[in-house]
Amino acid sequence: MSAEIDPVKLMKQEVAKAAADRVKSGTIVGLGSGSTAAYAIEFLGNRLQSGQLKDIQGVPTSFQSEVLAKQYGIPLTTLDATDHIDVAIDGADEVDPQKNLIKGGGAAHTREKLVDSLATQFIVVVDSTKLVEHLGSTFLLPVEVLPMAISPVMRAIEKLGGKPELRMGVRKAGPVITDQGNMVIDVKFESIANPAELEKTLNNIPGVLENGLFVGVTDLVLVGEVKDGKPVIREF
Repeated sequence: MSAEIDPVKLMKQEVAKAAADRVKSGTIVGLGSGSTAAYAIEFLGNRLQSGQLKDIQGVPTSFQSEVLAKQYGIPLTTLDATDHIDVAIDGADEVDPQKNLIKGGGAAHTREKLVDSLATQFIVVVDSTKLVEHLGSTFLLPVEVLPMAISPVMRAIEKLGGKPELRMGVRKAGPVITDQGNMVIDVKFESIANPAELEKTLNNIPGVLENGLFVGVTDLVLVGEVKDGKPVIREF
């Protein structure tokens, strides 16, 4: 009895596999967070187990990716113990034509930006619904904030023309708390005309740790689509 395979899930797996297949033996790999990156971690583990890939070490971007890496037998290292990252694989919530991103749907964008920016090659794995003409058109911009700074930061963001909202937990009373013990403000901007400038401006607000704009960091985007019920992968 064959179970019906979800084409969207299959496509996420295929795009993750295409990224995992680019990882070479003897490299340090940034392990992203989220559903598509989770498949990439699984495929890297499979390649290690089969002996197709040898001697890699992972740098996780979240508690989620750390747990998955251990589960799939990927040895881990830290930024203290290594002086480089060869390749990072991560998802995104939005990708614009210049390969700039909004990330942070899973509240892991601070560590993701650290790891992804250090990587010699940063590969983004997404499905075609994440492609946008302008950043901020479908997804709110996440900003990680120290808990004591929530009110002043929200006021500062309003002065910049943003509509800030504290991200609340799901199946948890109260706000979402990041792996660093901070809170996340999701911001609606009518338009983000200059992502590079806004990224710097937001990070200059005292109390802001990091925001979800990733500008000029991405080297390659692998896009998965479902065509005629089958997954298709393309590069841009």
